[in-house]
Amino acid sequence: QVRLVESGGGLVQAGGSLRLSCAASGTTSLIASMGWYRQAPGKQREPVAHITSGGSTNYADSVKGRFTISRDNHDFTILLQMNSLKPEDTAVYSCYADVNSGRIGTRRYWGQGTQVTVSS
Repeated sequence: QVRLVESGGGLVQAGGSLRLSCAASGTTSLIASMGWYRQAPGKQREPVAHITSGGSTNYADSVKGRFTISRDNHDFTILLQMNSLKPEDTAVYSCYADVNSGRIGTRRYWGQGTQVTVSS
């Protein structure tokens, strides 16, 4: 069982920056990878950024060059540094963790989500 708690969302003007944090607790030694999704009103949830235990990262094309995901394996926290924010980045951002679960492979756990609003 893994619990994820996000923080850092809020309201910012276009061009500004925010940093999201996601802290994992529980059986964190089994976490294989973590990342962020987002969902804007009326739109499907979409992946934003992903980071493996080894530090490999992937980003959605829409955020490449503006967002940076990082991971502290010591305390199982991931950060999403968001720069040059645009109004279209407005969404609820949710953290996830993929946890090794033996025979069933991996199981994904989710945080509660944090609102990011970018004003024009």
